[in-house]
Amino acid sequence: MAVIARVFPRKTKYTPDDDLVFFRPPGLFEQIRGIDEVHVSCVFSWDKKKAEMLARQWKRVCKNVKVGGPAYDDPGGEFIPDMYVKRGYVLTSRGCPRRCSFCLVPSREGKLRELSVQKGSTVFDNNLLACSHGHVESVFDMLNGQRGVTFTGGLDTYFMKDWHIDRLVRLGKCLRYFYIAYDRLEDKDSVESALVSLHDAGLIQDMIGCYVLVGYEGDTIKEADERCEWVFVNGGIPFAMYYRGLYEESSKKPKEWGELTCRWMWISTIYKHMKGEGLRYHDRFVRGKLANNR
Repeated sequence: MAVIARVFPRKTKYTPDDDLVFFRPPGLFEQIRGIDEVHVSCVFSWDKKKAEMLARQWKRVCKNVKVGGPAYDDPGGEFIPDMYVKRGYVLTSRGCPRRCSFCLVPSREGKLRELSVQKGSTVFDNNLLACSHGHVESVFDMLNGQRGVTFTGGLDTYFMKDWHIDRLVRLGKCLRYFYIAYDRLEDKDSVESALVSLHDAGLIQDMIGCYVLVGYEGDTIKEADERCEWVFVNGGIPFAMYYRGLYEESSKKPKEWGELTCRWMWISTIYKHMKGEGLRYHDRFVRGKLANNR
């Protein structure tokens, strides 16, 4: 079996942590370790220069060095557990049938592809609910009985049906939290309907995260703030996601957008901000009531 070292230009909470994972050039020990392949995996476009520098340095140790990952428009193949993401994270599909103008997934990964269902408690598919009924059922069956089940990919409310919500509820205490997505203004009605249905099914607000895309062309701080506030008072926990173009070379955000995302990204700061806006928001958060503006 080939010995494969995986090299990452940046450490995140998702990167694997076994002894063949590196975030630096090779040392003396790696030169005598007998590594057969080196895979340099890069997620963010602003890390490409560092990834390519690391690849050159690792060629001193191993002739077979490959550079890839999302930053290089890698379409991805079958998901290999523990290879490029930490143990417990699982991807059961790639691609997306929607063609949202801001999203790179369809052009990068192509049409929706269902993969074999591997075991893991955190599902981060791009659009799980767009998959076939049988595939989604298989994913929920796999999750049954596991602790700390999360869906971090952002469940698309455009595809959300009552039976999806029923399967979420049936996870019971196994379910930790999940995200839905509010990326496009035209999705507001489906997001609102989903929030109502999720609460009617008995799921509580602090389980329901909602990605809110902000900072795209034409967006303003005021409008982005209003969208995040709308999500909160309608029963979700907003997480502002700052839009980045394909060839961004810096991870830094403009100051005003950085302040907004900090305000709408962590539950403690969201709670503090909304409590400061008035008791009516505080009461809705504590009591789990939905806004009466439907």
